[in-house]
Amino acid sequence: MTGSTVRPPAYQLLADELRAEITSGRLQPGERLPPEPELCVRSGVSRSTVREALRLLASQHLIVTTRGVTGGSFVAHPDAEQLSEGLSTGLTLLTNSAEVGFADLLELRRALEVPAAGLAAQRRTDAQLIELRGAMFDPDLDELETMLAAHAAFHSAMASATGNPLYELVTRPLYHVTYGEEVVEALPDGYWTRIDADHRELLTCVKNRDPAAAMEVGRRHLDYIAEANKQ
Repeated sequence: MTGSTVRPPAYQLLADELRAEITSGRLQPGERLPPEPELCVRSGVSRSTVREALRLLASQHLIVTTRGVTGGSFVAHPDAEQLSEGLSTGLTLLTNSAEVGFADLLELRRALEVPAAGLAAQRRTDAQLIELRGAMFDPDLDELETMLAAHAAFHSAMASATGNPLYELVTRPLYHVTYGEEVVEALPDGYWTRIDADHRELLTCVKNRDPAAAMEVGRRHLDYIAEANKQ
């Protein structure tokens, strides 16, 4: 009927209410949600509706449900890797449309990666330095798939080394959706050799705790990627 509004299903409405309580902080990580019978009474819905709402929240990594005498549904503790999955889905949808292009992704990478390189140089731990070293690749021996995966791992490790989990949350989808590059057949000769060299120079800057140098290498790295993808 013209002008009518379709009411969402009852489980969706309940899930929205509980999600609002979680995202507002009224329900804290690790806190137990009210038991199913109480949710039924409070919301005036059936037990199957409550369970469907809880399944939806669990699929969104907002709650964790356990069984047994001490079981129940608990607010999940934030996890950057899981949370970034939702951002990855949104980014994939946008990059598959005409609204977002490679230049837009590169602009965002520049805004995030350059300061992240400086912070990583200041704050990195020895363990994070080892993780960065482990993300190196050999452009003369490794296959493209291996280099793409290493590229994603390197920049994710750099974001982690900032000590700010928000960097990791926001940047991870960039590399797991696009691998940080727009993979095209027309990349210039020596492209991956240059990427490898930049990564190794960045690693040296981070190892030496030189934020200014790390940020400058980060800028040059992205400048090269932008220029290479214009050809």
